Amino acid sequence: MAENTIAAAFYRGDRTFSVETKVVEAPKPGEVAVRTAYCGICGTDIHVYHGNMDARVGFERVIGHEMSGVVEALGDGVEGLTLGQKVVVRPLDHCGDCPACNAGHTHVCHNLKFLGLDTDGAFQEIWNVPHHTIHALPEDMRLDHAALIEPVAVACHDVRMSELKEGEDVVVIGGGPIGVLVAMVAREAGGNVVISEVNENRLDIATKLGFDTVNPIKQDLVATINERTGDKGADVVFEVSGSQPGVNAMTEVAATRGRIVMVAIHAKKPEVDMFRFFWRELKLLGARVYEAADYEKAIQLVASGAIDSETVITDISPLSDIQQAFEALDSSPTALKSLIQVGA
Repeated sequence: MAENTIAAAFYRGDRTFSVETKVVEAPKPGEVAVRTAYCGICGTDIHVYHGNMDARVGFERVIGHEMSGVVEALGDGVEGLTLGQKVVVRPLDHCGDCPACNAGHTHVCHNLKFLGLDTDGAFQEIWNVPHHTIHALPEDMRLDHAALIEPVAVACHDVRMSELKEGEDVVVIGGGPIGVLVAMVAREAGGNVVISEVNENRLDIATKLGFDTVNPIKQDLVATINERTGDKGADVVFEVSGSQPGVNAMTEVAATRGRIVMVAIHAKKPEVDMFRFFWRELKLLGARVYEAADYEKAIQLVASGAIDSETVITDISPLSDIQQAFEALDSSPTALKSLIQVGA
């Protein structure tokens, strides 16, 4: 490979990635060049792989955003970072001048660019990003574990939005990667957590992580939660399944004045039992991505071991095998979080 080129995985449509070389560009003023170490495959990346986001990403895009790496170079005007420093990227670039930004809610900017979807992302050896997206890591943090910080930050935002209090009863509907991370963050916050999931392999992982679980196909979820809570129901419910049965369950298991956090992105508008909201004075909260404070909390949780990174990360593949990694994850009943090792 020529010295001024790097390897990058381009999404080419039709469930295909092509690992090619591209010319390295120096970081512009206000940018940081990050040498990518690891990048996780998330549910959104699988949507891209399936062709569901072709109109948005096109066929020349390098995707990926759940990453870790080290500072490679600094653009003009960037201060407070050193070459070789371990970092992660919070992949949100806001406009700074819309109603949401002006109200201080830059993470839901009306013109938000999500790095790795609306711009090129981290499935490449060097990634140039705006300085404001960088978060520094503890020097002793493993970079494979650090690739979990982005999805853990999602979970931190969800739990923070729920206003979960210590000792409250929590139901997480959906035991996939985000559901399991939400459960771990909620447990760290003092919640009594139950995970509802239909995939037996994911139930096994949740049990290994120390959670009580329910398979709603085999057990009555509402009866189980009522038995655990003295017929009160769950104070906080996280809907992470993205399914209509999950939406049905979220209102059925919620306690009077319970809080329901909608985490999942649904493929179509679900039907919601509004009668239940009236009868029990429920509160429904939307939760989208994360804010800077959620990233700092996520770094703390991964560094402390409150997130069981070794169990959550189920496989690691080199960048050269990214096609096979997506194919395997798409058909695997056992994988939880798959990482791509982009660089040394």
